[in-house]
Amino acid sequence: MQLASYSSRTPNLVQTIEALAKRAEHGEAADVLFHELSGITALVARKFTNDKTADGLLEAFYLTVGCVSLGLSQAQVENDLSYLLEHGAEQVFQAGFRAIKELSALPAQTMLTDFDNDAFIQQRDIKALFIAICRANPSMVWTGDDDYRKEMLARRENQMMVDCAKWLRKKHFSGPIKDTDLDANAVIAIAVIFAMLNDGRIVARVRQKDIENLIRSARENKPDAELGWGELLKSAPIAYHAILRGCMDEFKSKIIKKILSKTSIVKVVAEIQNCYAGSEQEIDYC
Repeated sequence: MQLASYSSRTPNLVQTIEALAKRAEHGEAADVLFHELSGITALVARKFTNDKTADGLLEAFYLTVGCVSLGLSQAQVENDLSYLLEHGAEQVFQAGFRAIKELSALPAQTMLTDFDNDAFIQQRDIKALFIAICRANPSMVWTGDDDYRKEMLARRENQMMVDCAKWLRKKHFSGPIKDTDLDANAVIAIAVIFAMLNDGRIVARVRQKDIENLIRSARENKPDAELGWGELLKSAPIAYHAILRGCMDEFKSKIIKKILSKTSIVKVVAEIQNCYAGSEQEIDYC
């Protein structure tokens, strides 16, 4: 027999209603809460599911339960019941939904395109997150608040990567790069690889010829990559140091060794283009 995790629990709203049911003379408060939840469910059905079918209303109810539960979780109070009765289900629901919108505003990945700014795409992403995190069957275990925290952590890390890449683009040696499309991992990788030369340049975009020249220069001059990286870190905001250091530690025993080795230049160029430079490459060879 498999035992449930000690952290397994029903949605916060369900636990709160159960606590209300144990109170003496709870009828009036329960009646108010019932009407509030019914109104929210009807609204959710109109906007997100289907208010004309039983299945649509049921799905809206599940979303209402989860979103109110998320709102309670976000409040981080000792007594969910007192908080819910004081502020009302609608306000708590709105807090949960605002949390979903805040999450949606952060990048789900480190590669950005113009499509990410499209209003339709943004609304679609909000709905997808709302359903994925807030759908809660009252009789089953719910982990939506944990899922929210994990996703928020991941997206904040993505945002830091994007911000770091944007800073590197702004400092690109030949002038700021202003493209709206962005491959943050590639920008950071390029900057770290080229910083090994310690020539005072910050490189955020490359051509094939630039990579070839990097390899030839590194093999001829045998630069100390650590010194170059130290200079890059000195110029970069402290907030980005962990990201840059992570790449430096990873690249030290991988691509940097190959750049300095006797491996064919053609092979090393191909590896940098295919594994590191991503979308941040100039297509023309010049």
